Amino acid sequence: MKDLARIRSKKAFIIDMDGVLYHGNRLLKGAAEFVSWLEKNHKSFLFLTNSSDRSPLELAQKLSRLGIEVDPEHFYTSALATASYLASQRPGGSAYVIGEPGLIQALYDAGFTMNNVNPDYVVVGEGRGYSLEALERAVRLVLEGGRLIGTNPDLSGPSENGIVPACGALVAPIELAAKTKAYFVGKPNPLMMRHGLRRLNAHREETVIIGDRMDTDIVAGMESEIETVLVLSGVTGLEDLPVFPYQPRQVLEGVFEIPD
Repeated sequence: MKDLARIRSKKAFIIDMDGVLYHGNRLLKGAAEFVSWLEKNHKSFLFLTNSSDRSPLELAQKLSRLGIEVDPEHFYTSALATASYLASQRPGGSAYVIGEPGLIQALYDAGFTMNNVNPDYVVVGEGRGYSLEALERAVRLVLEGGRLIGTNPDLSGPSENGIVPACGALVAPIELAAKTKAYFVGKPNPLMMRHGLRRLNAHREETVIIGDRMDTDIVAGMESEIETVLVLSGVTGLEDLPVFPYQPRQVLEGVFEIPD
């Protein structure tokens, strides 16, 4: 279940961040060496994250603080994918947003305005601004015609202190109260994967996706026919694999195994 030579031979790498490179503000074993190996071997790589709270510049700065220097162009977030999708659906539209500045800025940059009265969309991402007041407003706006969008379907995510609620869990109360279902743009939505391949200028056959979650990273790669590598440094453990009807092509303890 492990063929490191096959992984190393790939031209392009799509890499998740939380649970793969770090937990919160703690760098994981071998992360810096892995990124150095990518650069030294002239690999195309993109950090494709379902997190929506930070911009690519902020993510680059975070990695810099952890000791890894990477240009912002190597990052693509569910916030950017969501903004791109909504701009294609309704150019110049408006949104009521529950989320952090990274999501709000992505929507502004895509030509959207913020609207808490009669928005075209109610957009939910991760964030500390989630409150009962925001939840009540979101439910009301959805019932009045705003279409519910989630940046990603993750129910939970890893942190320094353990598992924390993620976007899917935050959207769920709105879905239940408004009796509707959100449309999620992030992984495993094929839209996100196509954005990633275009940014890498790579074909799926020459690409590998590395992630720590079966329900987003691995299923996204499988459905996009991209080589899948599960690392056991994040959410999914080895004991979890039997419950899934699909399996990763390869399983590693962490990205520290990849550099030769």
